[in-house]
Amino acid sequence: MKITYLGHASLAIETGGKYIIVDPYISANELAKNIDIMQLKADYILVTHAHGDHILDVETIAKNTDATIVSNAEIATYYTNKGFKAHPMNHGGAWNFDFGTVRYVNAIHSSSFPDGTYGGNQGGFVIEGEHKNIYIAGDTALTYDMKLIPLRTKLDLAILPIGSNFTMDVEDAVIASDFVECDKVLGYHFDTFGYIKIDHEAAKRTFYDKGKDLMLLDIGGSIEL
Repeated sequence: MKITYLGHASLAIETGGKYIIVDPYISANELAKNIDIMQLKADYILVTHAHGDHILDVETIAKNTDATIVSNAEIATYYTNKGFKAHPMNHGGAWNFDFGTVRYVNAIHSSSFPDGTYGGNQGGFVIEGEHKNIYIAGDTALTYDMKLIPLRTKLDLAILPIGSNFTMDVEDAVIASDFVECDKVLGYHFDTFGYIKIDHEAAKRTFYDKGKDLMLLDIGGSIEL
């Protein structure tokens, strides 16, 4: 499983011979100007919630790749009504896709499209594929619901927001990693806007002091599990 950071909360995942894009907010992100969305491969687009900084490039990528959009029922219906392929999910539900199993899990945030359309309940994803399991938290506060994840899935990586203001901060992300029982963390949702700029070295040190590993990838950088 290969995970590439596309900036903000956007990810590209290669697993099981398939290509997955998560929450594509790329074309308006000055920090991600070297990423060409027309060159991205996608069989699926996973959307955690409907905010503009997570769905900006969904339609462009879906048109270019014919990808299936995977999200909650309201977001899936929104895109289906616009002529796109979509797979609806809801909290606690799982589906066996051709690249692995996806479970839609709880998040504490808000969710509405830029045009004001209701975006359903926000969430995150647990992906089990190629004998590697990852948790993509989406935009969320720290929540005890995270403790439910390791009851079902032993994680190899937790992808957690760390920018604060709109989501949990670095200190809460450390606690979240305890809750999900995963000491290997990829941080995201930071630096894009003034509200969420962080001190990278201080963030890494906070995790290191707790015996944990926080990875902060350069945009376009990748890790393999």
